[in-house]
Amino acid sequence: MNDKNRLSALRDKINFHLHRYHVLNAPLIDNAAYDVLYQKLLAIEAAHPEWITADSPSQRAGTAPVSNFEKVTHPAPILSLSNAFNANDLRAWREKLEQHMPSPDMKLAYVAEPKIDGLTVVLTYENGRFTQGATRGNGEIGENITANLRTIRALPQRIPIVPDSDLAVPETLVVRGEAFFPLDKFEALNNLRLDAGKAPYMNPRNAAAGSLRQLDSTVTAKRPLTLYCYDIITWNGGDVPTSQWERLKWLAALGFPISPDIVFCPDLEAAAAAYGRWGALRNKINYEVDGVVIKIDDQPLAASLGFVGKDPRGAVAMKFPAQEKQTRLLDVTVNVGRTGILAPTAVLAPIELGGVTVRNATLHNYDEIARKDIRIGDMVTIKRAGDVIPYVIAPVPDLRDGTEQVIGKPAICPVCGETAVQPDGEVAIYCENVSCPEQLARRVEYFANRAAMNINGFGEKTAVLLTEVGLIHDIADVYSLKSEELLALERFKEKKVQNLLEGVKESKAQPAERLLTALGIRFVGSSVAALLLGAMGSIDNIAHATQEELEAIDGIGPGTASSVIDWFKREKNQTIVEKFRAAKLRFTTEKEERSDSVRPLADTIFVITGTLPTLSRADAKKMIESNGGKVTGSVSGKTTHLLAGEKAGSKLAKAEKLEVTVLNEAEFLAIIESPVTPSLPKAVQGSLF
Repeated sequence: MNDKNRLSALRDKINFHLHRYHVLNAPLIDNAAYDVLYQKLLAIEAAHPEWITADSPSQRAGTAPVSNFEKVTHPAPILSLSNAFNANDLRAWREKLEQHMPSPDMKLAYVAEPKIDGLTVVLTYENGRFTQGATRGNGEIGENITANLRTIRALPQRIPIVPDSDLAVPETLVVRGEAFFPLDKFEALNNLRLDAGKAPYMNPRNAAAGSLRQLDSTVTAKRPLTLYCYDIITWNGGDVPTSQWERLKWLAALGFPISPDIVFCPDLEAAAAAYGRWGALRNKINYEVDGVVIKIDDQPLAASLGFVGKDPRGAVAMKFPAQEKQTRLLDVTVNVGRTGILAPTAVLAPIELGGVTVRNATLHNYDEIARKDIRIGDMVTIKRAGDVIPYVIAPVPDLRDGTEQVIGKPAICPVCGETAVQPDGEVAIYCENVSCPEQLARRVEYFANRAAMNINGFGEKTAVLLTEVGLIHDIADVYSLKSEELLALERFKEKKVQNLLEGVKESKAQPAERLLTALGIRFVGSSVAALLLGAMGSIDNIAHATQEELEAIDGIGPGTASSVIDWFKREKNQTIVEKFRAAKLRFTTEKEERSDSVRPLADTIFVITGTLPTLSRADAKKMIESNGGKVTGSVSGKTTHLLAGEKAGSKLAKAEKLEVTVLNEAEFLAIIESPVTPSLPKAVQGSLF
């Protein structure tokens, strides 16, 4: 098999496994096996960039920003539906259809589909390839967001998704779907934004719409969006099933993600019952819905019934009662988060909402409170969707009587009394005392959790107790716990203490990436920790890096760089780091621990410029870093080597001025691939090309 055929087979295989993972929730291979396939694909595409196509799995990471969105005309109107609000409304809708049907007493079957509260998208496939994705817009003209939609891993780039399937695909197929945030991912995203001092998204729908209308699709690629499809708008050059139920099964067979909660209803009463069941189901599923769409199963018949205004007669949207209510804001309390964020929480007059009694709701941040002019004593509108924490939408100013109190920003931490600070450009207010009792317990809990040091038996209650009794004064004290001290605590029996201390001991073997994550530095989660260590090699190197050096790392912005520098310069934190060193935790990456004899680029700092003959910049960067070197974005006095290709430009001129060693690709590969490490050239020798 030649490389081009191998590339095609790899794309099919990777798309198949993406479908199994992101759509069916039934992966057949683990992440490591997937990574092997993906790296093989990248290697072939790096060697043959002219073979890269828009539907390749490698292109899901996003493309260069666009200046604005092109307007596109839909092949048919993307219509909205008339509304119903109860079973009687549904029966009235059915009765109105009788005068337009071939026979008034025709027996009809229906399909009940969740009305997902996301962003409607229109997906076009030509000869089985995804070629265009657009927003609904005004129903006739939408915006071209193809690049952003390609980043959604649930969306099939080619159909059928299963290679060599015998399913017939129309030459042109236009499908309607809804892009949305799963509720658990939405809440996690908001928590990350709050930790980073950014304003949270108000609801999943706005977050989905904002994510898909990013001019830079690499931003969209970082958002955990997914997709459900539910309608065929038009097609050419083939046949599709005439039944809505069969159409959905056909779309699923092609590889489109379909909601598992859609049900077939043999009659109208079954459809009414389905709507009734959804009243409870809506708070248990992992996406936000605001109703149930009831469609006539016989689609040719539905189409023949025509319209009422712009609403098709063949379907109706049964809306749910709003999960919004008004209640009195009694007070505002301040909670101290793990990173020291002082978060305002609304204390409410108890109210039943979405099947639960709500007494507290989030107010997001103090800038948001001021923007909305929310005051203690106000009647406020509360919203709850699914299991997402209830939040205050807005006050009702018309109901004020003059006794309401303006909510001011906290000047001190309510727990430790330290001065509260609000960094320039951030919406969050912080307690910067790392020994703050409330903050300390949360920091210790975070340090021990699965995403960080993964210490078995060390949960929230243990963290709170050990900080309260004074056995832990900072996160490094986890490694100073003694058996006799723990056994003296209530409910700490010998087996529990043994398991806890064993978990602490085993955590010392965790890689440096886990330790850096566990430090709890603002803006530094597991992904950023991996970027920092991948570039710098060790926590010590990161601790001594300059703002310029950190910002030169791809993916690290000025805010993150500043936060890292600020954390390591604090004397208390330096003491914590030394405690970890004494406990013999790992500070360096595995590649940093390898001997210099197998790391030919140790102690080098590279800049890459121009177009290389066979290597992509990403591949060259990875090769440099895996062989002990570092890569920065600009030439400076610290740069030791410039890897230059065609059209090298100003970086080459600056490197020559500073007498930086310049290598072409062949010279660079000779150094990397030589079984005996050659001495690096000290000056430019001959032509670059």
